[in-house]
Amino acid sequence: MKIMEAVPNISEGRHPEIRKEIIRRVRLCAPQAKLLHVDSNADANRTVLTLAGAPEAVRRAAFALLQACADILDMRTQHGAHPRLGAVDVCPFVPVREMTLAEAAHEARLLGEEAAQKLHIPVYFYEANAATAERKNLAFIRRGQYESLPQKLLDFPPDLGPRSWSEQVARTGASVIGARNFLIAFNISLNTQDVSAAQEIAAVLREKNGGLPAVKAIGWLMPGYRAAQVSFNLTDYHRTGLAAVFEACRREAQKRGLDTTGSELIGLAPEEALLQAGRFYAPAETSAPALLETAAAQLGLNKIRPFNLRERILEYRLQDVLE
Repeated sequence: MKIMEAVPNISEGRHPEIRKEIIRRVRLCAPQAKLLHVDSNADANRTVLTLAGAPEAVRRAAFALLQACADILDMRTQHGAHPRLGAVDVCPFVPVREMTLAEAAHEARLLGEEAAQKLHIPVYFYEANAATAERKNLAFIRRGQYESLPQKLLDFPPDLGPRSWSEQVARTGASVIGARNFLIAFNISLNTQDVSAAQEIAAVLREKNGGLPAVKAIGWLMPGYRAAQVSFNLTDYHRTGLAAVFEACRREAQKRGLDTTGSELIGLAPEEALLQAGRFYAPAETSAPALLETAAAQLGLNKIRPFNLRERILEYRLQDVLE
């Protein structure tokens, strides 16, 4: 059976009743796509959903999400720490089992066409669906955020959908859609609320500045945690894993007289990513379950909020929900 994952990020993290209604509509319209995880943060004002199932079912669920967010959310009143361009800010499709990245990109193309034609949402394609090299990069597309969109539509037009500002586009913003391989979102808290320290560390460690390979990073303040965080995207954990990022962040923090106080995964992570981290800290003969526990403890994944391995490893959730 082909299995595809979707990890849509929506620009809403402060109203549980709104998220509940959006999820209800998705489940009603696409019951065969299974919701594996929901991760919300009020300071970021963002929710990350993880959906999985047969490719067509997942695509239908993603469209239902776009439609629900277009009906319910209004970007004119949305503000938060996380960069964003639209109500459904980004929707990546990830091939999980018995399908290729090209097949996932085909599904992403179909979703983008439907979103543009039926919902009149400006659509930018990224990653495997990008029309140019610069459009592969989400940060490049999202530069200037939602506030830049009236001019961006003219100067940097979307691949599909409206190319001019309107009442409808003002509500929905634009969506970035495409297929990619696994990405791990990983935030590390510092023992300070000085956001400039987190931003400095992010600048040092991100790949484009000569830092860690396959790593993107920004710094922000999370008032709810009373901490500044360095927020990482690991675009290839085989090149740079969780432990390497955590230790590098700790070293940079210590250079500034600071320390790390814990970390959090956003969404789900492949089992191998946590086993890899466990091997970094534990002896070679350590069993797989012990490696996972070691990784969670050494990375401080249970210090910011509760962390359950069974609920946060992709393969386990697929087994529990789909099989």
